[in-house]
Amino acid sequence: MSILSKSNKKQSSRRQIQIDGVRDGILMLPKRDYRLVLESSSINFELMSEDEQDALIDTYQNFLNSLNTGFQIVVRIRELDMDKYLSNFKSRMNEQDEEIYKNQAQNYMDFISGLVSNNKILTRKFYIVLPYKADSSEFTVVKEQLKLQADIVAKGLGRLGMQVRKLNSLEVLDLFYSFYSPGQAKRAPLRDQTIAMLKEAYL
Repeated sequence: MSILSKSNKKQSSRRQIQIDGVRDGILMLPKRDYRLVLESSSINFELMSEDEQDALIDTYQNFLNSLNTGFQIVVRIRELDMDKYLSNFKSRMNEQDEEIYKNQAQNYMDFISGLVSNNKILTRKFYIVLPYKADSSEFTVVKEQLKLQADIVAKGLGRLGMQVRKLNSLEVLDLFYSFYSPGQAKRAPLRDQTIAMLKEAYL
């Protein structure tokens, strides 16, 4: 079962998510289960030639065969907050002194506003979730083992032309926050200063 799967049963978000805490970007689940979340870039498979596609498939197959653990691939599609983008752009536009630049910026804002009024602008992100079942509660060992797994995955996907990076604690919490409360996440995005409060709720 995916860690980002919603249940139809009515229950508290904390019980549904089943997270004991987040430390150094690592999810701490019940019964000494841990998860590390990596964000991955993508490649356009359709634009490749047939030979390139075949080579890529072979490389990916070799990568999967080299792994000694399972993992999850999560594709997250979110609507971009264009209101925030336009607000920031307007603030920068007001700092311009040249009238010609102000007119060009205003035309750009009008174009974007018209574009998003009838269309949603979506972004697609890819995540790889690495699991680890610990024999002891020593977090240092857990961190080292997950780092080793992450390095193997990063090297394997690097051969495919993809880049990966580890999410920090705030980004991991924001991933769940935006999934379970998308409206609230848009109105009140997470900030660095809120992470302490969230840790108190999940630790």
